[in-house]
Amino acid sequence: MKALTVAVIVGCVLVAGVAYAQQPPVQQTPPPAQQTPPAAPAAAAPQAPPAPAPKFPEGAKYAFINIQRIASESAEGKASSSRIEGLRSKKAADLAEKNKAIEGLQAKQRSAVMSETAAAQVQKDIDKTQVEIQRMTQDAQAELQELQNELQLDFQRKVGPVIEAVAREKGLHLLFSQSDSGLVWADTGLDMTAEVIRRLDAASAAAKAAAPKK
Repeated sequence: MKALTVAVIVGCVLVAGVAYAQQPPVQQTPPPAQQTPPAAPAAAAPQAPPAPAPKFPEGAKYAFINIQRIASESAEGKASSSRIEGLRSKKAADLAEKNKAIEGLQAKQRSAVMSETAAAQVQKDIDKTQVEIQRMTQDAQAELQELQNELQLDFQRKVGPVIEAVAREKGLHLLFSQSDSGLVWADTGLDMTAEVIRRLDAASAAAKAAAPKK
């Protein structure tokens, strides 16, 4: 049997996105002029059975995965995105505090009648705070990039063996990354993304259960 080659480019960027669902307000309708007996509830329409999962074509030696889906839908990817978003929010809050300090100094500079010495000191404080904001911005960007790189490497380390296991069990010779391969169309049964996500989540849950509790 030919040696198995898993050709996958795991070059995804884990970006957190938080969606807020907005529900429309409940509208109150006026009561009818005459009360009529409520109609008998209609019988619930039978629900259609879920569509069966696409079947892997028998004898196929190649398949594909969607790395972006694995990164965004797996438990590992969601946890990484949450960490990045948490750090980003903290850095944004720190910068907001510095900006508020500058706004306060500028307001003082405009409204108060000060001596030349006091005015010079306020301007000096403004300049100093602006430099601190520039440095904090640069440090925040570097720290976020470092965390993204760290989490991306950790993600690759964990997902790599799962991808290889799926490929070997299916007897594949090639496994493509959908976004990097130029794939235009393929049989949906060749998509191993959901299987990789399922196994990656199972491996993550097992690792957490085996880890000693703090």
